[in-house]
Amino acid sequence: MSEQHRSDLEQRVTALLEAHDPATTDRAEFLRARWDAGLAWVHFPEGLGGLGLPRDLQAHVDDLLAAAGAPDNAPERNGIGLGMAAPTILAHGTPEQHERFLRPLWLGEEIWCQLFSEPGAGSDLAAVATRAVRDEPSDEWVVNGQKVWTSSAHLADFAILVARTDPDVPKHGGLSYFLLGMREPGVEVRPLRQLTGEAEFNEVFLTDVRVPAAQLLGAVGEGWRIANTTLNSERVSIGGQAVPREAGMVGKVAQTWRAHPERRTHGAHRRLLDLWVQAEAARITGSRVRQQLAVGAPGPEGSATKLVFARLAQELSALEVELLGEDGLRYDDWTLSRPEKVDFTGRDAGYRYLRAKGNSIEGGTSEILRNIIAERVLGLPGEPRVDKDVAWKDLPR
Repeated sequence: MSEQHRSDLEQRVTALLEAHDPATTDRAEFLRARWDAGLAWVHFPEGLGGLGLPRDLQAHVDDLLAAAGAPDNAPERNGIGLGMAAPTILAHGTPEQHERFLRPLWLGEEIWCQLFSEPGAGSDLAAVATRAVRDEPSDEWVVNGQKVWTSSAHLADFAILVARTDPDVPKHGGLSYFLLGMREPGVEVRPLRQLTGEAEFNEVFLTDVRVPAAQLLGAVGEGWRIANTTLNSERVSIGGQAVPREAGMVGKVAQTWRAHPERRTHGAHRRLLDLWVQAEAARITGSRVRQQLAVGAPGPEGSATKLVFARLAQELSALEVELLGEDGLRYDDWTLSRPEKVDFTGRDAGYRYLRAKGNSIEGGTSEILRNIIAERVLGLPGEPRVDKDVAWKDLPR
């Protein structure tokens, strides 16, 4: 971080706080003023909540505002919007789409979800069957299909959607990317109850849903390329978060170890030390990924951080349950609920153990991520793909 940039940002923060004292200013008004000052996400362009500065300067701004008691934009409520939709819209959207969607997204006025996976297109995302057909007289697209594993669909106002617009070409080339209103007629959201008892995910049925042509992101047929921008951002957002040492899951296990000396064994000690070192290595690697992001766009390297995050979460949560003995088998609440966020550290060990099972599936399965790392990071030969040049409509299903 250059000293000049740091000094300029500190002056902007000071001016914002002087003009809008957090103690007396309405929360929504303060957030709007922060956006206008370019302090929402400093790496975004001027006029879109940013200043065109390196991404890593945002943490300094956030720290200064938090120390002054300023409200944040509740990022935990809109993780898909902030971590996935926003960078994709910025990279591929028109100026009109930037103006329409980015501000209410950052302010939390509009919540977003992701309509990618389908019952027959999970790991093989390019196989999606949801169809979008252009209705020329109305200048709209008509969408029909089903999506699944949609986090926050029950809360969302908009969705990033990948749909098939041309079944007569190979599967990767016939996709397009849309910004779909979740409150439109024909959108039905049904809860999917998980192993934890919660319905954090949903299945979404789309029946003759109309999407204005102005909400097509990029050109027709560019959906796969644009979706990769989203997926790269998603994996960094899941596995590359900035955290202090011994935060998150490893911190919970360490607390349990210290609180129960009577349950310590030599074997458990060895496992804890090994996992602690791995968690620290993953944390430092995540810092390197964020430094790369400061000078460029997310790449396939984010797959590695997400892969490691999933494995560590599962191994650490299993060790915690073992350390707790019979207490680890108890569960706080099986009541069906539809939460606004996933809270790993705010629940009990049983919840962490069950919820971590999904980490190796969501955001790209661990098996697919290993293929991405092998082919796109290490440059190893790709697996044979017999469907690469076959029209989607001719593929067996």
